[in-house]
Parts: sequence; C-alpha cells; structure tokens
Amino acid sequence: MSSHQGAAAASPFKQPRAVWAVAFACVVSFMGIGLVDPILPVLAEELAATPAQVSLLFTSYLVVTAVAMIGVGWVSSRIGAKWTLILGLVLIVVFAGLAGTVDGVDGIVGFRAGWGLGNALFISTSLAVIVGSATGGFAGAIILYETALGLGIAVGPLLGGVLGGISWRGPFFGVSALMAIALVATLVFLPPTPKPEKKVTLLAPLAALRHRGLLTMGIMALLYNWGFFTLLGYAPYPMGLHDPLQLGWVFFAWGILVAVFAVWGAPWAQRRFGTAPTLYVNLLGLGALLAVIGLGVSSPTVVIVAVILSGIFVGLNNTLTTQAVMLVSPVERPIASSAYGFVRFIGGGLAPFAVA
Repeated sequence: MSSHQGAAAASPFKQPRAVWAVAFACVVSFMGIGLVDPILPVLAEELAATPAQVSLLFTSYLVVTAVAMIGVGWVSSRIGAKWTLILGLVLIVVFAGLAGTVDGVDGIVGFRAGWGLGNALFISTSLAVIVGSATGGFAGAIILYETALGLGIAVGPLLGGVLGGISWRGPFFGVSALMAIALVATLVFLPPTPKPEKKVTLLAPLAALRHRGLLTMGIMALLYNWGFFTLLGYAPYPMGLHDPLQLGWVFFAWGILVAVFAVWGAPWAQRRFGTAPTLYVNLLGLGALLAVIGLGVSSPTVVIVAVILSGIFVGLNNTLTTQAVMLVSPVERPIASSAYGFVRFIGGGLAPFAVA
C-alpha cells in the first residue's frame, strides 16, 4: 500500500517535455506577480510617487487580466491553445520590456496593463494545457501547476530584490528576458494543439457564473484575493525595509511556505480533514494574521513575521480552491478557469489601490 502511494505521489513530476515547457513559463509568469514587490518603496521614492500611485502597478495589471479572462476561451477556441499561449507570452515579453524603458509611474502602469492582457491569455490557457497534457491524473496536474505557482511566487521577489538593487528597471527587463526563453521553449516543445470542435462564445464565462457552485467559489476567491494582494501590494511599506534585497528575502521566505504547503500541505490536509473543513480553518487563519498585521502595523518585526507565516495559508488555499473550481463547474475547464479568473482577479486588482 505504502509503495503504491509513493509511486502515485511521485507521478506529478514525471511529465512530457511539453508540460515542463508550459510549467517553466508558468513559473516565470507567476514571478511577475511578486517581482515588483521589493521595488515598491524604491519606485515611490525615485519616481516621487505616492503608495496609491505605485499600487496601480498591481491594479492595472490585475484588472486588465480579470476583464481579458472573459475573452480567452473565445480566442483559444479559434486559434488553439498553443497559439493562445504564444500570443500571451509575446505580449508579456514586449510590455514587460517596455515597462523598464519609461521614466514615470504612469508609463509603467500603462505597460503593466498590456502585460496583464498577455497574462490573462497565458494563465487561463496554461492551466487547461497542463491538465490536458500531464500524466498522473487531474490532481497531479493541479499539484504541478501549483508547484509552478509557488516557485514563481517564491523566486520572483528575490530576483526582483537582486535586480532592483541594481536599478528599479532591472525586474522588468528580467521578466521580459525570462519570458522570451519560455516563449522559445513553448514553441519548440509544445506540439500543435487541436482547435476545439465547438467555438466558445465571447460571453460563455459570464454565463457559466450562473452556476451557483462556480459563482460561490469565485466570490470566495475575490474576497481571499483582496487579502492576498493587500499583503503583496501594501505590506512592504510598514516593514520599513528600504533595501530591495532585504524585502526580496522576506517575500522569498513567504513564497517558500506558499510552495511547500501548496504541493505537500494541501494534499495531506485534504486527505486528513476534507476540502471544505480545511478551507474554513484556512480562511479564518489568514483573516487572523491580517488582523495581527493591522494591530501591529507600527512594529516592522510583527509585520514581517506575520507576512512570512501567511504563506502557509496562501499555499493551502491556492491548491484547494483551484481543484474545487475545476471539480464543481458544469462547463469545460477552460471556460471555468476564465470565469473563476475573472472574478478573483477583480478582487486582486482593486485591493492594492483601495488599501493604499
């Protein structure tokens, strides 16, 4: 029994090259979320911008990602999953690079919006491609996807801290270069994907939200992402760390916990307690930590420790909600992914600006 379980546990990481190519691109894509974290205070200082103005880097990126999610299925059903991924990657390469060339916060915010469009095309399609191409079953594919998410979120802030220590432009050029590598890997290793037999209508994701289970999960994710992106978008300021690398290490430690609990903690908790009870306790735990940060906001140590520990709850939540959404939905997985992504990224986009 135990040897069989060991084989099953190992299977998510024995994958065709095509899956690894997309997974690598996922890592880099998720790096883009936390990459700008360590340079937020530096950007505010060097570009003479307020925290609210700088927070628009998250808002423009995520709100555009959210709205564009609605149309991803429409695009993918006409040009196929591979070319949708490639289009998304090209947009990220171009707009991330352009964001590093401007001299004002408004220009960066504008190019981050274009980056968000590429992100929507990529994220929504990549999950469907990994689920469709991976060996080891549906749960194994989700674990692989969440591993990529966890690695990207962990490494992004550290890389952002290193590059941001050289120049605030460094993180933007870094993402552009890494995504160019991911673009080549996807072109070479991902075989042509057949176009779906049925073309998806533009409003299919919105129609899918009439399903109560999917809508409930979406609203839960919107509220959760409000807390998550409050951490990412505003917590760097009360930490009082002006060195991008120091901030990078804090969010690297946080991201390691995200990855560990997404890959190993979530499956264990799911087997031991069930999905719903784990989510109940998890959301209460994250809410309590946010309250601790709010009450201890004048103490950088309290904020730093609480932010790092929140990685436990973020990791568990990411894996369990992604699985639950894919299982609860009555529609095809790409449409479910787009509908869910639309609702949750609205929360992620509005939160940093609102809190700042």
